[in-house]
Amino acid sequence: MIPRKLYLDKLIGFKDKQLIKIITGIRRCGKSTLFEIYQQYLMRNGVEKEQIISVNFEDVDYSELKDYKKLHNYIKDKLLADKMNYVFLDEIQLVPDFQIAVNSLYIRKNIDLYITGSNAYMLSGEIATLLSGRYIEIQMLPLSFKEFVTALNSIENLSRKYTRYVTESSFPQVLEFEGDQDKIREYLGGIYNTIILKDIIARKKIADYMMLDSLVRFMFNNIGNMTSTNNIANTMKSQGRAITVHTVERYLNALTDSYILYRVGRYDVKGKQYLKTGDKYYIADIGLRYYLLGKKNADFGYILENIVYLELLRRGNKIYTGKVGNNEIDFITETKAGLTEYYQVALTVREEKTLKRELLPLESIKDHNTKYLLTLDEDPLVSHNGIKQINALDWLME
Repeated sequence: MIPRKLYLDKLIGFKDKQLIKIITGIRRCGKSTLFEIYQQYLMRNGVEKEQIISVNFEDVDYSELKDYKKLHNYIKDKLLADKMNYVFLDEIQLVPDFQIAVNSLYIRKNIDLYITGSNAYMLSGEIATLLSGRYIEIQMLPLSFKEFVTALNSIENLSRKYTRYVTESSFPQVLEFEGDQDKIREYLGGIYNTIILKDIIARKKIADYMMLDSLVRFMFNNIGNMTSTNNIANTMKSQGRAITVHTVERYLNALTDSYILYRVGRYDVKGKQYLKTGDKYYIADIGLRYYLLGKKNADFGYILENIVYLELLRRGNKIYTGKVGNNEIDFITETKAGLTEYYQVALTVREEKTLKRELLPLESIKDHNTKYLLTLDEDPLVSHNGIKQINALDWLME
C-alpha cells in the first residue's frame, strides 16, 4: 500500500476528537485504502481488532445496511461498552438519510466516527446543517507526483516519470498495471463511466447522456481556460450541440459535486475584490483527459498548470486565479498560515519574449508577498527581481 502520509497524519491528528471525520474525493482516489492503512495504524498502537467496526457500502454483503435504522442497530450491537469504538463507514452517500444514523452515533461518547463519500451531496443543504460544527472534512485527491514517483518501481529520470504521471493517471491502482496501456485505458473507462452514470446521471436524473458527455469533453479540452456558462453554451451551440445556460450550470455543478472537476474563482488584485465572472476549471486526474480525448492536441502548458493547481490544493491553500489590470495571474493562494503567494506556470521560458510575458503579471503586483514562476526548464534556481523561478518537478517533489 502507498502510505498516503499527508492524509494519514490528518486522521491521526483528529483521533479520539469529538468530531466526525469525513473524507471526500473522487471515486478510486484511495479513500478505502486510507481507512485500511489507518486501521493498521490503530492496531499497531494499542487498539484491539474488536474495537474497529468497518462497513463498505459498495460491498454487496452490506446491502441490507443501506437502511439507516438497520445500520444504526448493526453498529450499536457491535459496540464495546467499556472501550472506545472506531467506526468506519465507507461510501456513506449510498445510504438514504444516512445523516440520521451518523448523528445518533456521533453523540455516543465511546464512538470515534470516520466516513467517506464520493459526492458533495453528502455535505449539502440540510445534511450540512444537521452535522454543522460536528465534522471535519478532509478532501482527498489521487496520488501527488511525489507519491507517484515514490511508489513507481522504475529507474527512469524525473521527466520521464512526469510524462507517465500525466498520461497513465494518478489513480493509485494504475501503478499495478505497470504501464500496460490497454489495462490502464480499460480501468480509466470504468472510473469515468461510474462517475458519469452513478454519481451524476442517476443522482441528478439527467436524461441526455450524450449532451453531458459533450460538455465533459469540452471542459476537459479547456482546462485552465477562463470561461463562463454563457461562453460554454454558445461555443457548444456553434459546434452543433444546442444547450441552455441553465443546463450548463446544472451539469457543471454535478461534475464539481462528483469531484471530477474543480472550479476556481477570480480575484482582482488591484481592486481587492472577488469577481463574478471568469472562472477556470481543473480536472482531478489528467489521465482521464487522455482517456477521453486522446493524446493529440494536448496543451502541455495547461496540463502542467492543472498539476500545479492540484498540488496547491493538497498543500491546504485557498486558491484563486488573478487579475492585475489587463494581466492574468495563474494562481493567487492563501496558505494555511494566512500568507499570500502568487504563482505563474509555463512549460518553458527559454525565449526572452516568453519570459517577459510570464513575468509581467507578477511584476505588476507591488506588494512584498512571495512570487513564483514554475516551469519545466531544467535550469538552476533563478530570481528575477525577487520572483523565484523554480523547476516545477523539483517544486512538486518538495
